[in-house]
Amino acid sequence: MPDTSKQYDAVIEKCRSLFINKMKDYGSAWRILRLPSLTDQIFIKAQRIRGLQKNTEQKVDEGEVSEFMGIINYSVMALIQLEKGVVEQPDLSLEDATQLYDEQIAITKQLMLDKNHDYGEAWRDMRVSSLTDLILQKLLRVKQIEDNQGKTLVSEGIDANYQDMINYAVFALIHLKD
Repeated sequence: MPDTSKQYDAVIEKCRSLFINKMKDYGSAWRILRLPSLTDQIFIKAQRIRGLQKNTEQKVDEGEVSEFMGIINYSVMALIQLEKGVVEQPDLSLEDATQLYDEQIAITKQLMLDKNHDYGEAWRDMRVSSLTDLILQKLLRVKQIEDNQGKTLVSEGIDANYQDMINYAVFALIHLKD
């Protein structure tokens, strides 16, 4: 039986490393992005993945793996923005941003472990294309919640949707590695 927690950590370590290296290159310029902008970035990546899964020809030499990693990192950024708010100028050091990244991943991983227990690792029998569709569905939900100024009547909030997108993308990356 595969160890989901270890596989999850291995995927996140690669994403975290990319996040840190991009922070070294660009600083925390992403801190000026409003949530709809981050949502749209994730949407672009998910649409590209769906296109790669449907099309036989690919014109840009980047595959699904880098796009799923982008979904994870942009979703973490969105969760940080939800917590800290948007700023006019980059304001986070590499150390602070990495600590916030780790905090959001810890919360999101615990959610995955709890759901994974209740659902009996059902994701292992899912197709990567289904995980992509679920991410796109979550994005459409987030866009609707954003259009409703963050209010929901009976549904979970934006944060839960970003967390689910992270977890679906991690599952997809685990599948793509196997």
